[in-house]
Amino acid sequence: MRISKPLHLKRLLQLQDIATATFCYTLTQTIDWLLFGTPLPEVIYHLKLTPFVVLFAFIAALVLQPRLNHKYLLGIFRYAGSYAAISLVGMLAVAYLIKFDDLSRYTVAAAGALTFSMLVVNRIFLKWWYFSIRKEDADNYLKVLVVGSGNRASRFMRNYRETSEWGIDYVGVLDPDENRTGMLVDGIEVLGTPGDIQRFVSSRVVDEIIVCLPRTMIANLQDMFDACTEQGISVKFLADLYNMPNSEISLETVGNASMLTFDPVHRDLDNLIIKRLIELCLTVPAIVLLLPFYALIALIVKLDSPGPAFFMQERVGLNKRVFRMIKFRSMYQDAEARMAEIEHLNEADGPIFKIADDPRITRVGRILRRTSIDELPQLFNVLKGDMSLVGPRPMSLRDVQKFSLGVQRKRFSVRPGLACLREVSGRSRLTFNQWLELDLKYIDEWSLWLDFKILLRLIPSVLKGDGAS
Repeated sequence: MRISKPLHLKRLLQLQDIATATFCYTLTQTIDWLLFGTPLPEVIYHLKLTPFVVLFAFIAALVLQPRLNHKYLLGIFRYAGSYAAISLVGMLAVAYLIKFDDLSRYTVAAAGALTFSMLVVNRIFLKWWYFSIRKEDADNYLKVLVVGSGNRASRFMRNYRETSEWGIDYVGVLDPDENRTGMLVDGIEVLGTPGDIQRFVSSRVVDEIIVCLPRTMIANLQDMFDACTEQGISVKFLADLYNMPNSEISLETVGNASMLTFDPVHRDLDNLIIKRLIELCLTVPAIVLLLPFYALIALIVKLDSPGPAFFMQERVGLNKRVFRMIKFRSMYQDAEARMAEIEHLNEADGPIFKIADDPRITRVGRILRRTSIDELPQLFNVLKGDMSLVGPRPMSLRDVQKFSLGVQRKRFSVRPGLACLREVSGRSRLTFNQWLELDLKYIDEWSLWLDFKILLRLIPSVLKGDGAS
C-alpha cells in the first residue's frame, strides 16, 4: 500500500532532520578542532553529548509533526527554528543536570545556527525536487482495476487520475452488466463482469481494486472479495454510499466488527482534548481568583432584592442532555412564575424570548446583564464539563420545545459555551435566524484558532455592552 506523497515526504524529512541535527553538532566540534586548534581530548569530551542530541532531535521530530506547506516559507523557518531549539536546548538541559563541565556555549550556538540553516535549505530543495522535478517511471504507476462503469465510476476515475501523486494506470473495468463488455469508460475497456475477477487478477498486475457500484449491487460481490483475499490484493469502496454531504467519514473496529462512520460534525479528538486541557488551565485559577468577587456580587444581589444570590435553570447541552446552569440572579424571585403573563410582549422572532425593558429584571440585574457579570458563575459549569468556554449558548427547555426545524438542533452536536460568535457579532440585536446561522458556522468551521479569536473579541464586546440586554 502506498502512502501519500506529503506523508511519505514528511517521514523522509523527519529522518533527515534527526541526521542533520546530529551531523551539525559533530561537524561544529570537528571544525573547532581542525580550524581553531581545540585539543582533541576536549573535542572527544564534547562528543559524548551526541547521543543526547540524537534523543532530543528525535523528540523534536515527534512533537512538531511537521506539515508540508508549499506556499509559505515562514512555516519552514518557524519549524527549523523550533526544531533546532528543542534539540539543542534539551541537550543543554541534560548537560546541566549531569553536571557536564566546560561545555562551550559558542560551539553549541554555532551548532544551532548550522542546524537551522541546513534544515531550511534541505526542506526547500527536497520539496522542490520531490513535487516538481522527480517523475515516476510509468512501470511504477499504481495498477488499478475498477468495478463499475456508470457515471459514478467515470467521475471517480477522472478525479483519481488528476489528483494522484504517484501516477495511475487503469488496467481495466469490470461491470455486472455483461452487455457492457467491450465498451470504453473514459478510454478504459470493460473487460468483463465481477465473476471474471479470479481469472483476471491471476494473469495481470493489479495493485488495488476500486468498487464504484451503487449500494444495491454490493451484496453480490462475495466471490470477488474471496479472490482478492486469496491473492493479497486490496479492495477499496467509494464511501459515498449514501447522500450525506459535508460528512467526515472514518472506519473503526469494535471487536471483530468494522463500522463506517459518517459524521456531519467536525470532531478532531486531539484538538478537543487540547481544548479541554486549556479550559481547565484557565478556569481553575480564574475561579480561585474570582471567589472574593463572587462573594461581593452575591452580597449585592441579596441586598438589592429578596431571594437567592444565584439562579439555577435547566438548559439543553451536548446531544440534548439537560444540565443545571448557574448564574447570578438578575431578576426578581417570581420571574419564572410571571413568564406566562408577559409572553405576549416578546420582541424576538423565533423560539427565543426577549424584552428590551423586561419588568422582571432588578436594578442590579440590569448592570449585571449589561456587563455580562451575571454569566461568570458559569465557569463552574465549564469546570464540571457541562459547558465549554466557547460554543453555542445553552438554551432553555422552553426555547428548545419551540424549535420548528431539525437543523436548529444541530447546535446541540457540540458542547454549549460561555462565549460564541453571537456574543461578538451583535448579541441581542441579532434575529434568531442570524443567531442560528452563526452557531452553525461555528460548528462547521470549528478550530482552536477560532475559539481563541472569539475569546479575544469577547473582551471589547463585553466592555462596550454590545447588544447586551
